[in-house]
Parts: sequence; structure tokens; C-alpha cells
Amino acid sequence: MSDALQTMINNMPEKTGKPLEEWKKILKGKAFTKHSEGVNFLKKEHGVTHGFANTIITLSKEDTNADEDLISTQYKGKENLFPIYEKLLPIVKSFGNDVTVTPKKGSVSIIRKRQFVLIKPATKTRIDLGLKLPEKSTTDRLGDSGPFGTMCTHRVQLTSVDDVDNELIGWMQEAYNLAD
Repeated sequence: MSDALQTMINNMPEKTGKPLEEWKKILKGKAFTKHSEGVNFLKKEHGVTHGFANTIITLSKEDTNADEDLISTQYKGKENLFPIYEKLLPIVKSFGNDVTVTPKKGSVSIIRKRQFVLIKPATKTRIDLGLKLPEKSTTDRLGDSGPFGTMCTHRVQLTSVDDVDNELIGWMQEAYNLAD
């Protein structure tokens, strides 16, 4: 942990009225779909300054139990898709030490300096894998972004662990390289 971050945590009770652990308890029942929603909640509802709100939200997301709960909720009723997710995760993590896995309410963002892969259990039988490949043409398999809009440039529909093949891994690696 950096000295600056530790100083913020140490100053939190005086500057915000509560220590970090109390803020985490307040946020535990909240399910923000975006980081900015959590920051705005703390600023508007609790009068926390932007810097502290950002730090509190970031550190509250580091609770791995919360991440596991978000993921298990995504795959509730879609358990047959979970092995696909389990196969994808170590692959994207192997690309580099700078890969961050950020579970959200309905998807998991894979981030380097910016998001390069998005994993979303879209239906009971399909995961939509979003990729950021701005210069890449679409194909039958590497489709347009569909419901992802501008979050991704392409989407690959996965229905089986076998869909995680060398071609897909190559696209994910390419997206990782572009996210530098």
C-alpha cells in the first residue's frame, strides 16, 4: 500500500466522520453498477469529498467476498456457463501482472489501463464476450458489439468451454496488447 493511500485511510475518520471499515459496512448492502454511482452516493448522501469517496469505493470493492457474491449471482440459474468463465479467467490473467478483474452486477470487466474484455452471462445458454479491437473487421464469429454498445467493439458468443480456443485467446491477447 502506498504511503499516500495509508495517509488517506488514517485521516478518513477525521475528514469523513467514519473509519474505512464503517464506510464498508454502509456500502455492503449497496449494488452500484458503476464506480461513479458509488462515488456520487457518498458525496450526495454523506457529504464526502470526491477524493475520499473515490478511495472508499475503490477499497470497498477489494473485498473478495463481495466479488464472489457478484459472480455467483451472475451465474445463478446459469451454472452450466460457469465452467466457461472459469476457463477464461486464468487465460486473461496470464497476459500480464497489470490485468485487473472487476466483477460488476451483470458482468466482469477485464482491465489493463482500460477495459479490454467483458464477460457477461447473457442468457441461460450463452456468455457474451466483449472485446476492444477497434481496427478489426467483423466475421461470422467475431461479431459487432451488439448490446455492449461502445463498451466493446466486438462480441463473441460462447456456449461451450470448447469455444475458448486458440482463435479466441488470440483475440483476447490482441485486445490486451491494445489496452496499453
